[in-house]
Amino acid sequence: MPEPTRSGVAGAAAFKAAGGAAAGGALLSAIVVMLMTPPRSMREWAVGLISTVITGIGGGAIAVQHFRLQEWVDSMTGLVALGGLIFGCGLPGWAIVRWVFNFIERNRDAGIDEVAKEVKEVL
Repeated sequence: MPEPTRSGVAGAAAFKAAGGAAAGGALLSAIVVMLMTPPRSMREWAVGLISTVITGIGGGAIAVQHFRLQEWVDSMTGLVALGGLIFGCGLPGWAIVRWVFNFIERNRDAGIDEVAKEVKEVL
C-alpha cells in the first residue's frame, strides 16, 4: 500500500493537470469562436468569453462522464485528447448565446403571448 502522502501528492498533480487541460481547451475554443464571429461590444465579448468557457468545461465534463473517459487523465496523450474534447464542446456555446440574445433583442417590446407564439412556431 502506498504512503498516504505520496498518493495524495500524485492525486493532486493529476487533478491540476486535468484542470489545465480543461482550461486550455475552453480558452482556445473561446479565442477561435471570437475570431470567427467578432463581438459587437465589450459586454458581448465578456458574455461570449464566459459562455464559451463554461460550455466547454460543462459540455466536456458531460462527455467525459458519458463516455467514461476518466482514465485518460493518467497519461499526457489522454490529457491532450481531453483538452481537444473540451475545445470541441466549447465551440457551440458562443453561437447559442448569440442566437438567444439576438432573439431577445428582436422581441424586446413584444408581449409574452407573442414571444410564446414565435417560440412555438420555431419548435
